[in-house]
Amino acid sequence: MNTIIKKPLITEKATAASETRNRFTFSVAKSANKIEIKKAVEKMYNVHITKVHTMTYGGGKSSVKHTNKGIVTQPNNPWKKAIVTVADGETIDLFNNI
Repeated sequence: MNTIIKKPLITEKATAASETRNRFTFSVAKSANKIEIKKAVEKMYNVHITKVHTMTYGGGKSSVKHTNKGIVTQPNNPWKKAIVTVADGETIDLFNNI
């Protein structure tokens, strides 16, 4: 895969969206914008993208370790998700390499 698209996200919600609304979910680079994501998906899967929605997760502090010194905080691992809508009549086969 290229540096913009890290991997497709396969969850129950993402699979339902791909089957009913022709939307596919990918984990992408944090620095990628919508135009770069659109071009990368179109080039990789040879489809036409109509919409791109992005969401950024994480980046805050997580206090999960309770040690002898007290509660130790550590940063969360920030990541970015993109939901792309493919044009009508086209689809992306995410399972062809299995």
